[in-house]
Amino acid sequence: MTAPGGNARGARHWLGFIVSGSAAFVTDAAVLALLNGRLGVPPLIARIAAIATAMVVGWLCHRRLTFAVTARPSLAEFLRYAGLAWAAAALNYAVFALIVLVLPAVPPLAAMAVSSILAMVASYLGMRHGVFRKPQTHEAP
Repeated sequence: MTAPGGNARGARHWLGFIVSGSAAFVTDAAVLALLNGRLGVPPLIARIAAIATAMVVGWLCHRRLTFAVTARPSLAEFLRYAGLAWAAAALNYAVFALIVLVLPAVPPLAAMAVSSILAMVASYLGMRHGVFRKPQTHEAP
């Protein structure tokens, strides 16, 4: 997969994706660790709050840093993002739950890392080709 735009723009795009994804990942991990590790909330329940919080952080960061959207947010864009985010979150949670239930010796944070990587790939493709895609301009013949 090639970077969008020229080299500098492509580097900024991927750096924005890494920073945005990292911010969401750290938020996810921190909320999971706080709820599960400190407050004793079961990992399958704690993860729901962690995903929801990380989703908001990811929305704000990806919109600005990864895709450099300068236009005001629209309801249509938000609905596309929310649909993609919940689908990716469902994938993330399902993989997390599968690991936790099938391999109970795996620490919840390790299960979260694996499930998050899979969801990250699905999210990027959805954001790039759906949520934040640039409208196509058609030239008259």
